[in-house]
Amino acid sequence: MEAIAELIWTGSYGTTTIDQICDKAGVKKGSFYYFFKSKADLAEAAIEVEWTKYRAILDGVFSASVPALERLKNYCDMEYQQQAKLKKQHGYVLGCPLCTLGTEVSTQESGLRKKVEEIMRKSRSYVETAIRDAQAERTVAVKDAADAARIVYAYMEGLLTQARIQNNVELLKDMSRGIFMILGVKEKSLLAA
Repeated sequence: MEAIAELIWTGSYGTTTIDQICDKAGVKKGSFYYFFKSKADLAEAAIEVEWTKYRAILDGVFSASVPALERLKNYCDMEYQQQAKLKKQHGYVLGCPLCTLGTEVSTQESGLRKKVEEIMRKSRSYVETAIRDAQAERTVAVKDAADAARIVYAYMEGLLTQARIQNNVELLKDMSRGIFMILGVKEKSLLAA
C-alpha cells in the first residue's frame, strides 16, 4: 500500500509498473496478483488506507473544541508544513496526492476516479463543517456553507497544484488568507490570521 502511494505521488500512476511496486514493497509479483487483480485495485485499496490515516489527522485539526476560523488556519498551516517537509525530502513539492492521481486517471480508470472523488468529498466535509460552525459563530459572510466549501476546497486544491507545478511551497503560505477572503471574513479577523 505504501509503495504504490509513494510511487504514484512522487511519479505518476501511468509510469508506475507492478514490477516497481513489488520491488519497492519487497514482494513477489505472484503475491501481488494473489491479493489484487490490477494496479487500479491496489491503488483504490491504498487510497482507502491512506484516508484512514489522514482522517485521524483531520479529526484533530478540525476538532470542534477549536474556533472554526482557527481550524481552517491550522489546516492551511499543516498543509504548508507538510509540503515543505516533502520538498526537503524529495526535492520538489508534491501537492495533493488525490488531485494528482485523479487528474491523471479521470478518463481512463473510472473506478479509481470514483474512489478519489469519494475521498475528496469526505475531506471537503471537514471544511464544510468548519464553515457551518463559522456561520454559527458569525465570523464568515456566506449564506450557503456547502457551496462555500466547494469553492474553498477548489481554491486549496488549485494552490496545491500550482505549488507542485511551480515547485514553490511558498505559494501555500497565504492559503488561509485567501480562504478568509473567499468567506468574507472581516479584515480585522483576516489580519489576525
